[in-house]
This record gives sequence, C-alpha cells and structure tokens, in this order.
Amino acid sequence: MARMPTDGMDFNKILNDSLRIFFKDALLTAVTNPSQGVFFLRTLRWQRRAAQIRDNWEKLGIHVPPILVFSVTSRCNLHCKGCYDQTLRGSREKDISDELLRRVMAEAKELGISFIVLGGGEPLMRPLVLDIPAEYPEIMFLTFTNSLLIDDGVLRKMNDRRNIIPLLSLEGYQTDTDERRGKGVYEMLQRSIDMLRQEGIFWGTSLTITRQNFDEVTDSVFVEKLFNAGCRLFMLVEYTPVKEGPEDWVLNETQRSELIKRRDLFRAKYRAAFVALPWDEEEIGGCLSAGRGFVHISSEGNVEPCPFVPYSDVNLKNTALKEALQSKMLRTIRENHKQLREIGGCALWERRKWVKSLAANPSET
Repeated sequence: MARMPTDGMDFNKILNDSLRIFFKDALLTAVTNPSQGVFFLRTLRWQRRAAQIRDNWEKLGIHVPPILVFSVTSRCNLHCKGCYDQTLRGSREKDISDELLRRVMAEAKELGISFIVLGGGEPLMRPLVLDIPAEYPEIMFLTFTNSLLIDDGVLRKMNDRRNIIPLLSLEGYQTDTDERRGKGVYEMLQRSIDMLRQEGIFWGTSLTITRQNFDEVTDSVFVEKLFNAGCRLFMLVEYTPVKEGPEDWVLNETQRSELIKRRDLFRAKYRAAFVALPWDEEEIGGCLSAGRGFVHISSEGNVEPCPFVPYSDVNLKNTALKEALQSKMLRTIRENHKQLREIGGCALWERRKWVKSLAANPSET
C-alpha cells in the first residue's frame, strides 16, 4: 500500500529511506563486480551524510531536494520522432557556460544533493559532464544517453568514475527503436551495450512505455535479454504527452495496473533495480516536482519544476542554487502538491496552464 506522508520532515524521512533502499538494491546487483560493489557501499555512507546536510538546511527553512535533473545541453546527434525536448523548447539560447555548470555542481554538493540526473539533448555531446563526476564522487550522476557517442575514451572515464551510471534509451526491439530514432540506431546501440558489458560498467536503460509498445517492452523475454546483456537498472517511464494530439500513445488503465504487477514480478525475479514512473512517486506521497523531491535545470539555466513543464521564474545566471530552490513559483507548487494527482504521465502537465500562470506572473505567486 502506498504510504501517504505529511509535509516537511516526515516526507523527507520517507524520501531519504526510499533512496537508501535504492542504493542497497544497487549494491546487491553489483555483487559480481567487486569494484562497483565497493563504490556502492561507500555511496551508502555518503548518502547518509547528504541526507543530514539536507535536514540541517531544512531546519534553517531552506528546502533542498535530493535529486537535481540537469539538461546540460540542447544539442543532440539524433532527431528522434516526438522528442519532448525539441517539441517543448525548440530553438533557444546557448547552453550555459562551463564556468556556470561547474558552479552549480559545487553548490549542489554544498546543499547535500545526492543524485544529479544528466539529460539533454545528448549529454555526451558536452565532454565536461564526464570530467565533473571525478570531482564529486559522493554524488551519483545518472546519465540519459542514446549511447552512440560511447567509445574507448568514454569507456575509460566511466571505468574511472563509477558514480557515472549511463541510462541507455530504448523503445523496444529494432523496428520500434529505428522507427523513432533513425535507421541503424538499434544496431549501434547493441554495440554500445556490448562495450559496457565487456568493461563491467554498471548501466541501465530508460524505457518509455506507450500504449503501442507496452506488450513488447514489459515482456519477460525482452527484460531478460537486457538483464543477460548486463543491464542492472530499469527505468520504466510512462509516456507523457507534451503537445495536443498523441493521447492515443498514453497507457490505458488496464495497462497501468498490469505494469505495476509486472514491475513487482521483475523485482522478485531479477537481481536488478526496477523504477517505475510515475507510480513510484505515488507510492511515496505523490508528485515530487518543484523541489519536493527533484527540480529541473534547463540548458539555459532556468530552474523549472519538471522537465516536462518548461516554465520558470528564476535563472541561475543571476541567482545561486540555494535561493533558486526557494523561488515563489516552486514554493507555490510545493504548497499545493496535494492537487497534483499521479493519474498517469506528468501530474504537472495536467495543470500546465496554472503552472504557466505562476511563471508569467511571479509577483502574484
């Protein structure tokens, strides 16, 4: 049964406990890889310290989420159909400077942020993202990637920096993957998987689940193939519409119920971590956006409640991360999180007109 926490410290405790469970699961998946296992064991200790740092800030009236989602670049080497980043944002300003990127990472450590999720665009198009994790071994860097830029040099850095966890994006088998990402992408992705497995690198996959590919990507044969190839973290993400029209991609209620059953069966069968979104959010108290559990930084430095809702009232070019996390817009959304029901996809997307009004009129929030 889902646990429904109250606000403040009770919720923080539940969220911190959930993160510790995740790392313990990750430690169990790494038993065949001693160096990765040692890293995860150290990480458990670092996570306790980070949680204490966040609790100390909370006592000072400053709420800090454990997770920072950072779209470090808008550039990409693919042009995938339905790319939410291009659909939502299109052409825009230049990516933030390396100097600002480094400053934000330093501030995140000071605040006790545990996870930094790197996205884009394609984050591997910005080489600095492979160097920064070496400076912050206490932070986990989950890196969403199409994997096509993984070569010997990238593998060496991933081997040296075990806190980089590549998450390879897949739509299913070759037909569905190539249909969305381009001809030949599936075959190149398989080569990347082989390289990661041969190097013994802990890696995962991000599976966007639609009404059309549901049976394929949640089938035990598909999951077992990935597991046998070395995948130890499965992100099962329900498709979220980011424009009017493709609602027929959204899961129906029967599929949603079945997915939870399959997630639980996979957790029992495989020595791997299975994270289902937004369902796992609902089980620890609902939508985690707007800094309640995570916050998003765009490639231009805008601090946004969620990657799927590109509205902001503050930019890191002229504001420290600590202050940005307490912006009027984010605070208003957090104070009204009970109105954000996780009924499928992104809860904020359902309330996007309200969120946009907060960004357009920050003085009224």
